[in-house]
Amino acid sequence: MIKNKLLLSLTIVSMLTLGACASKGDKTASTPPPSTPSSAYNDTSGAGSQLGDEDARTAAERALSNNLVYFDYDSSAIKPEYASVVGAYAKYLTANPVAKVRIEGHTDERGTREYNIGLGERRANAVKDALTAQGVTAAQISVISYGEERPVAEGHEESAWSQNRRAQIIRQ
Repeated sequence: MIKNKLLLSLTIVSMLTLGACASKGDKTASTPPPSTPSSAYNDTSGAGSQLGDEDARTAAERALSNNLVYFDYDSSAIKPEYASVVGAYAKYLTANPVAKVRIEGHTDERGTREYNIGLGERRANAVKDALTAQGVTAAQISVISYGEERPVAEGHEESAWSQNRRAQIIRQ
């Protein structure tokens, strides 16, 4: 049920993104596309020759700067508020087929080490599944679980635990 809701949410986000990109009305009145590909998510390592390329690179880097997806306690379901994070990486990866990411799954300290390794893997795989549902190839994604071993917040209360229940997307 939750997986169906996630897929529905991601489908809606994708459709809205595609719908916003579709041209409407008279094609002669619209701005013509640039003569060379200049997606905001294309490889940013080369120097561009068109005006606005630097703005596109800046926008792409800003969109990809948020690489965290947080989870509820004992859950691997991606919350709707993180669909934009997944969507930004999906755009980047589909526009750059040679680009790769590693998704690291993390948990809070509660639970056994073995359970938390499994939960971290489920969280990382949930992000991977969401990316592949948006057209990213599985070869572009690797998954690893650290369980509770790499906390970002020390503490034994909800404020620390909530920061540690995450999947982190690392560009490689």
